[in-house]
Amino acid sequence: MKRTIVDASQLELTEKVVAIKRVTKVVKGGRNFRFSALVVVGDGNGHVGAGIGKAAEIPEAIRKGKEDAAKRLITVPTDENNSIPHDFLGKFGSAHVLLKKASAGTGVIAGGPVRAVVELAGIKNIRTKSLGSNNKQNVVMATLAGLSALKVPEEVAKNRGKSVDELIG
Repeated sequence: MKRTIVDASQLELTEKVVAIKRVTKVVKGGRNFRFSALVVVGDGNGHVGAGIGKAAEIPEAIRKGKEDAAKRLITVPTDENNSIPHDFLGKFGSAHVLLKKASAGTGVIAGGPVRAVVELAGIKNIRTKSLGSNNKQNVVMATLAGLSALKVPEEVAKNRGKSVDELIG
């Protein structure tokens, strides 16, 4: 997965907790309970990231997840309709997320984990479908993989040594 390094200290990040799990470890003296939090952060303007925090207390797990997510920000390209430049299938593990470009006025058509990522990235018009695994962590990572692999026409034209007009035809 291609990641563009973004300095999170200069961005106004919003957080959204996607999942909190209680994890149990059985030891000689009984059970140890800990919490795992999956957190997505974004500025609503093309930057989004996800992270996981684990701790004995829920607020501490969320804080750690937010810090982890801020370290893993990616930049998402958008078009004039606040949608994605082209359709793409993001994959992570056995989770696949189909991201489809949408016209203005469509809104965000997405399930829970995908919706959190897409909304915090600042995308206003998109259709998505989660395929394969419905594990929230893998679905979020597949969405991020798909969004980070998107390319704008200018980037593709530059790589091929052509103009955008030649490319679009």
